Amino acid sequence: MCIYDTHAIHIALLCKNEKRKIRTKMKLESVVVSAAINFGLAIFILSLFALLKKQPFYASIYYARRLYLGHRNLPDSEHSVFTFRRLLPEIDWIFRAVRVTEEEILQNCGLDVLVFVRLFKFGIRFFLVCSIVGLLVLLPLNYTGSTGPNTSSHSMDAFTISNISRGSDRLWVHFSFLCFVSCYGMYLLYKEYNDIFIKRIQQICNRRCEPEQFTILVREIPFCNEHKIRGCNVDHFFSKHHPYSYQSFEILYDGKHLDKLLCQAKSLTKKIEDLRHLSSLKKHSRYDAKIEQLEDMLQTLGREIRRVQCRITIEQKELPVAFVTFSSRWGAVLAAQSQQHTNPLLWITEMAPEPRDVIWQNLAIQYRHLPLYRIVILVAASLLTIFFVLPVTAVQGIAKYERLKKWFPPAMAVDLIPGLRSIVTGYLPSAILNGFIYIVPFAMIGLARLAGYISRSKKDLNACNMVFYFLVGNVFFLSLLSGSLLDQIGESFSHPKDIPNRLASAVSAQADFFVTYILTNGLSGFSLEILQPGLLLWDTLKSYTWDRGKKKCPYVYSLPYYRIVPFVALCMLIGIVYAVVSPLILPFLVGYFLLGYAVFINQIEDVYITTYETCGLYWPYIHHYIIVAIILMQVTMIGLFGLKAKPSASFSVIPLMVITILFNEYCKIRFLPTFNQVSVQDAKNNDDLDKKDRLEEENVRKALDAYSPPCLRPLDLGMEGTSSTKPFLSPT
Repeated sequence: MCIYDTHAIHIALLCKNEKRKIRTKMKLESVVVSAAINFGLAIFILSLFALLKKQPFYASIYYARRLYLGHRNLPDSEHSVFTFRRLLPEIDWIFRAVRVTEEEILQNCGLDVLVFVRLFKFGIRFFLVCSIVGLLVLLPLNYTGSTGPNTSSHSMDAFTISNISRGSDRLWVHFSFLCFVSCYGMYLLYKEYNDIFIKRIQQICNRRCEPEQFTILVREIPFCNEHKIRGCNVDHFFSKHHPYSYQSFEILYDGKHLDKLLCQAKSLTKKIEDLRHLSSLKKHSRYDAKIEQLEDMLQTLGREIRRVQCRITIEQKELPVAFVTFSSRWGAVLAAQSQQHTNPLLWITEMAPEPRDVIWQNLAIQYRHLPLYRIVILVAASLLTIFFVLPVTAVQGIAKYERLKKWFPPAMAVDLIPGLRSIVTGYLPSAILNGFIYIVPFAMIGLARLAGYISRSKKDLNACNMVFYFLVGNVFFLSLLSGSLLDQIGESFSHPKDIPNRLASAVSAQADFFVTYILTNGLSGFSLEILQPGLLLWDTLKSYTWDRGKKKCPYVYSLPYYRIVPFVALCMLIGIVYAVVSPLILPFLVGYFLLGYAVFINQIEDVYITTYETCGLYWPYIHHYIIVAIILMQVTMIGLFGLKAKPSASFSVIPLMVITILFNEYCKIRFLPTFNQVSVQDAKNNDDLDKKDRLEEENVRKALDAYSPPCLRPLDLGMEGTSSTKPFLSPT
């Protein structure tokens, strides 16, 4: 019996080893297949883009920014006349992207766009150096690290820390590399933070003529006891408490009814334009009576709008909000950054956003209700995150094919078609996951719109934050848990001390999935970003149907920071966490950031416009995301060294983590206040420069007229060919 039992155990072990070899071989095949598919798709999509970009018909898509700004000489304007070269894709856009300098970006697009570009440059510098060290030092060390039979010689596991024997002194090399990655990352972060800090101060100085530097936003304005209105109370309060710098104020009104009338007027104007276009195409006058009827309706509506705009009508609808203008930046900064009243819930002040950045309808929300709005949005974002647990878990079920066959036996049919299993387990999971989470940024920006933020920049920053933490929770952590620890989640909560070990085990097992995710997100994602297939289909459909024969207008959009920054930060987090675990992932990250840099330089130069300027306020958020990644890498390595029976290395990581946290706190103290506020010294220096250049009165005069509410601004809805030469909406 003993002999047979021993023989049976030996056969079982051999079978287990063979199954492991098959699984690891399939993992490598899946990664190769995913890489091949993504490279093929990227080459095809980029070739199609290079071809379509040369066609004048699509200039409104691929040169939207240049057309919007009135540039006549487009880079591919020589192809306006048909030649054979127009049918050949070229890569000139890549060379143009490389030649663009930071000074040109800063001058043409602003510091926010430059910060966005510096994110890609940071990724290139960081991962290029880490790749060289990792491939030359860690990769051969990992491959030759196993003392037993190397069952994973044909898989990615052979190049990871998983191949190092337990208790091996080679793990100290990994610890050294961990220290190098952490310190090099902190060095680059400090250098970038300091550089952007200096550029921010200089950018504020260069924008001295902007009205927001002289203006503050005041909320929760009480009624005047004497006149029972808020407007005169603003004038009395600031004349008394800021007599040397106060200049003027602009009280806001509840113009909901007026906004509806304006929307109706614009809708009528659009209908008139469409009918005129149809009349000119079909060359008959059956539309003339309808056009005349709509013009009469528009003129009647214009008179109603002028009546509602009168101060007598809307003075009873004052909001407790006003924009207050000062004669100097120094006065505005002092007023914005100081408590105005004994009751901190009255006369609440802050620096005004840019006039083009203001979300006017949100100014009607009472300040005291804003915390409730934020709590509701936080709950909604959390529910959305929980909702996405199901698709992410399903995606990981596809990636873990052996487990999927146990849960869903019909999936074994995939084995009947040669090569299909590699596509299903390699490319398909990352493609499905990217498809699911594509809608997340749009859902989050929709939630941020409801949070009551007074400016588009604050709304985008908040959405950016929500999307990043959604991706970290769902794409990173949930992919780890559902892929490797689905049966041990409860144990993680009941034994929190084991979380680093469980995280380390999960990270080590999921390297292949995250390689395919980066390939899909980078190659296919960036390629689709530059092609803009949705806009391409919409433009083609519109041009051959209801807009046929009309002059095409450029499709102008602002750079969607909330959609791009979190995804790039997630890929950076994945690369940093896996830098020590699986250095083979690092070259893929270099390619990811290089392609992203070329694509978005093209988009910034030719497609996206600048709709607001925060002077680099995105960088503190990016800095925070990278610090989170570095700390997460260190926590993972504490667990991995523990799993590898090297407790001394685990304890050695703790001081490194403390140094990282202290470094982050120092950056908060050293740089962050200047990003949140404007110093009195800088404000005074800029005032002195204005006096020297004799621009003080001109800049203040611009600020006085900049914050007029949209419902009170004169609108001219007159069109050529109307029966009246008088505009439908004349100035009040």
